[in-house]
Parts: sequence; C-alpha cells; structure tokens
Amino acid sequence: MSILDKAKEIGDKVNQSMTSFSSDEVIANTIVKAVEKQEKVNLLLKQKGCNYRVSDIELGMGIPPSVTFGVRRESEHTKEAEVSSPPAPTSQEDAN
Repeated sequence: MSILDKAKEIGDKVNQSMTSFSSDEVIANTIVKAVEKQEKVNLLLKQKGCNYRVSDIELGMGIPPSVTFGVRRESEHTKEAEVSSPPAPTSQEDAN
C-alpha cells in the first residue's frame, strides 16, 4: 500500500467519523449524557459542601469531538440572580 493510498484511507475514516458525529441523534444523545454528568457532579459537589458548580457545557464537533464543562462559584449565581431580579415584596403594604 502506497503512502497516498494510506492517506486516502485515513481521510475516509475521518470523513466517516465526522458524518456519524454530526447526526442529530448522536448530538442529542451527547447533550443528554453531558447534562446527566453535570447534574451528578453538581450533586456530589453539594454533598461535599463545595461552593463550586458545573454551570456551562460546550460541545465541540471536531476531531476528536469534545465536551467542555465550565465551573463557577455558587455565590456568583446567587449574586447574578439578585441583580437580575427585583426583590420580592415582604408584605401586602410593601406591594402597594
């Protein structure tokens, strides 16, 4: 087998890998698995009393495909929620 034949064979394998990864069902399954992993890790972090949580998931369709998790401090989420939503009234008088 010549070098060119070997290169063509490798190129064909790469093409098949990209085609199979780009199918909608494979992408959906990858998302489901990544979210399940995020939830399990966040539960473990909470049980350990850790102040960090997996907050972001990024899927990369490359060779090889990749899944990247972003981590944030839990207090950052709380502060962002407080800034983005107005405080709730504490009684009927405050609401009027």
